Amino acid sequence: MTSVQEVMTPNPIVAQVPGGRNDVLKIMVKHNLTGLPVVRRSDGSLAGIITRQDIFEKPDEDQLALIMNRDPPVIGPKESVEKAAGIFSSEHVRHLPVVDGHSLVGIVTPTDFLSDVEKAATDIPVERVIRSPCVPIYQNAPLAVALVTFKVTRASALPVLDDTGRLVGILTDRDIFNKSYINGSVAMADLGIGQDEDEWTWEGLRNVMKLWYEVSKIELPGLPVREIMVRSPVTVFKKTSVSEAARIMRKNDFGQLPVRDSKDHLLAMIYDFDVISVLSG
Repeated sequence: MTSVQEVMTPNPIVAQVPGGRNDVLKIMVKHNLTGLPVVRRSDGSLAGIITRQDIFEKPDEDQLALIMNRDPPVIGPKESVEKAAGIFSSEHVRHLPVVDGHSLVGIVTPTDFLSDVEKAATDIPVERVIRSPCVPIYQNAPLAVALVTFKVTRASALPVLDDTGRLVGILTDRDIFNKSYINGSVAMADLGIGQDEDEWTWEGLRNVMKLWYEVSKIELPGLPVREIMVRSPVTVFKKTSVSEAARIMRKNDFGQLPVRDSKDHLLAMIYDFDVISVLSG
């Protein structure tokens, strides 16, 4: 039985309390992260976890202690992968701190478990593990509508449909923020994270662009979703095995896949934490 310490990322990048929102933003942008553990500056013990979603939900709050999740689920390094998979599936979290006593020793994400699902060679069809909501959006919807849809549904990806209801694309909130119409340096300066500009990447900046639009009250370009979406997305059939879905996710670094039925109609979305639920029995 594989243990968590065999798949975790040891000595993860962390934020510290006391601290501020911009301290976290700088780390997220520099290292292209969507969440990270928070430790106490005094003794290094785990204080909580902070994710993009936590920041987006409190765009006007600056104190890290008031934004972060103070009581996240955790797991020990000697616990089984199966137990960790069960936590991901039941809690729908994307970052699970690994603690030994009060000390943070690592972190795991659903991606770390995809290879275990792939190796399991299970023939369970994906339709049996779908638990997450599917929120489609019309290809001609403006980007502003898409951003509101992300906010109110908390979905991490929207399948895009054409006039006939056929799946033609997929959209994540990161896809909305295209560098062709955004000055990254201006955005970072407005957010207070404009220092060390040589150290940030566009991929990292896109993780926090949604916040810039919220706090700066800037309007999105009046473009339709079809101009920004990823076209002809990779999909899986409802009878595709969970192991095959895990292979596709791992190979392409996908967090989700649209699921189609026997008539090639959109049926659902399956996420990585749905896929790894088979490990928990």
